[in-house]
Amino acid sequence: MLSDQVKLDFQRRERIGFDEAVLCEWKSVEQIGYILQTAVEAERPLLLTRLTDVKLAALPEKLRKNIDYDPVSRTGFFAAELFVPSHAEVSVVSAGSSDIPVAHEAIRTLQYFGIGASEISDVGVAGLWRLMERIDAIRASRIVIVAAGMDGALPSVVGGLVPGAVIAVPTSVGYGASDNGRTAMNACLASCAAGLAVVNIDNGFGAACIALRVLRDTKAPQYRMLLEAAVRE
Repeated sequence: MLSDQVKLDFQRRERIGFDEAVLCEWKSVEQIGYILQTAVEAERPLLLTRLTDVKLAALPEKLRKNIDYDPVSRTGFFAAELFVPSHAEVSVVSAGSSDIPVAHEAIRTLQYFGIGASEISDVGVAGLWRLMERIDAIRASRIVIVAAGMDGALPSVVGGLVPGAVIAVPTSVGYGASDNGRTAMNACLASCAAGLAVVNIDNGFGAACIALRVLRDTKAPQYRMLLEAAVRE
């Protein structure tokens, strides 16, 4: 029975500051549908990650119509109020246009929790002048998420140029010795840029969650209000 397979954690935001996300990639359409119906009955929104357009189309229409879907990041906001931030607290930087899906997963996760993010794309180290043209805007951010594949060099470069927290997201972009992102991940883990945080390959969601924890700990006013509202529920 589906009820034996799924038990949602609706108290997670009260415990740690952000909701459970539903990873849809390895779930069946039936499992996803059951999860969404459970959320309806509990009157709770959900963040859906790695949701393909094929699975989205296979969901019952009454559930599908309540999903704000972004095909680039493959994320969905289920019955959640869309948030349009007045300013960006986080910069999400991608080395190349191939890294954008992972960067967008981070941006959408932040948006779900009411945090604004600015997107800075195609500033990889192969054309370092592109990064330097945008570096002042990046330096102004309290947190910088950097998505990069191939040799994974960009997070180290950014980590040596900005004062804020830098979170590296190695991506599976590349061929041959890139080894599906493992080379980029190892480069980020071996970085000489002090204090560089590293998440798993293609894990834009995880990078955004680190940013949420940092914002909570530094008591960003906007995020504090979201936490207080969650506790009152």
